[in-house]
Amino acid sequence: MSELHQIRFPNENNKYREARNKLLLAEIELRRKIEEVATLRRALPNGGEVKEDYLFEEGATPLDDLNTINQIHLSELFTENKNSLVIYSFMYGPDMAEPCPSCTSLLDALNGSSQDIHQRVNFVVVAKSPIQRIRQWANKRGWKYLRLLSSSQNTYNSDYLAETEEGSQLPVFNVFFKSETGIYHTYNTELLFVSSDENQEPRHVDLLWPLWNLFDLTPEGRGKDWHPTLEYK
Repeated sequence: MSELHQIRFPNENNKYREARNKLLLAEIELRRKIEEVATLRRALPNGGEVKEDYLFEEGATPLDDLNTINQIHLSELFTENKNSLVIYSFMYGPDMAEPCPSCTSLLDALNGSSQDIHQRVNFVVVAKSPIQRIRQWANKRGWKYLRLLSSSQNTYNSDYLAETEEGSQLPVFNVFFKSETGIYHTYNTELLFVSSDENQEPRHVDLLWPLWNLFDLTPEGRGKDWHPTLEYK
């Protein structure tokens, strides 16, 4: 195998370097594949025009203000010079005693990235619970930067595959694009709805979730049975 670079680590042996270079070639191919898939995603034509200009409920600043409730249409979520809107559907329905631990873990990470995200695109988090309940949880987690909306009074969740016919909540990202002719749906993390390979979960949001990517760097990997919880002892 030809030299890929000249970097070496203290006391590494030839067996390690040979295996690491083989892995490095696979990582190069993965990098290319990720960009290939991203290119295909960007090239998607507009999907269907939004079914309706959904009316969401939103709280006020500061986060601990649980009494003020504002209403905002989906069309108003598009800010000047930003034509893409990314919506994450947070599994926290009115009949759920607690929010989804995995959604919470993902949103912990996205809260930290939100200020950067908003430099390029519009990004909101939508849940089916009343807005006061969503904000109470956000307060507990310290989500200062996420824009949180309630879909309790509309059909957004069921229309865009974030809710089953039985009312169970689903964790999906949807992307919408605003053009001169209207607002169109462009993308959903549909990998959730197709069969997974053996011993794999859907992994439909894994590229957006630092937790699993970090675990995948380690010899132990992500494990078969471990999942995030809302609290740790």
